[in-house]
Amino acid sequence: MAVKADELVVMGRIVAPYGILGWVKIQPSTEYLDNLLDYENWQIGKDGTFKTYFVETAKTHVDTLVAKLEGVDDRNAALALKSKQIAVMRSELPEADEGEYYWSDLVGLSVKNLQNIDFGVITEVFETGANDVLVVRNTSSEKVLERLIPFTEQAVLEVDIANKTMLVDWDAEF
Repeated sequence: MAVKADELVVMGRIVAPYGILGWVKIQPSTEYLDNLLDYENWQIGKDGTFKTYFVETAKTHVDTLVAKLEGVDDRNAALALKSKQIAVMRSELPEADEGEYYWSDLVGLSVKNLQNIDFGVITEVFETGANDVLVVRNTSSEKVLERLIPFTEQAVLEVDIANKTMLVDWDAEF
């Protein structure tokens, strides 16, 4: 049975094979590096098509994760998973605290500023060390405009997941 995209929360991606025995190197997009280790099954895929993989073993390695997935037994099989997203079932995750959001819930939100200027849609969220950053892309004009907005209390005034909107205090010229 296919898993619907809204049932999943993306928590990282496979960046490369690791060794020759089918291990994969993972770049998590979680608050803590090892959060993915809490889940026995990962949904791996791209563009809304995901397949369940059982995690045989996984561990932290320097500033990333490495994992051995059931059925991925050599470097070629691991290479075939490169650039694919890793998600877990939303039902397996704890509820987000007040004012906290899963990154995948932010992607797709429409962003406007206090002057009601449409900035576009959040296409990505990444971490810088100081704070998370929203990548907001507007493709409605002749040229694609991309803004990087810090995900801080000062910049982000309102997040409405139900209506898929965000209000920010951000200058349109910045």
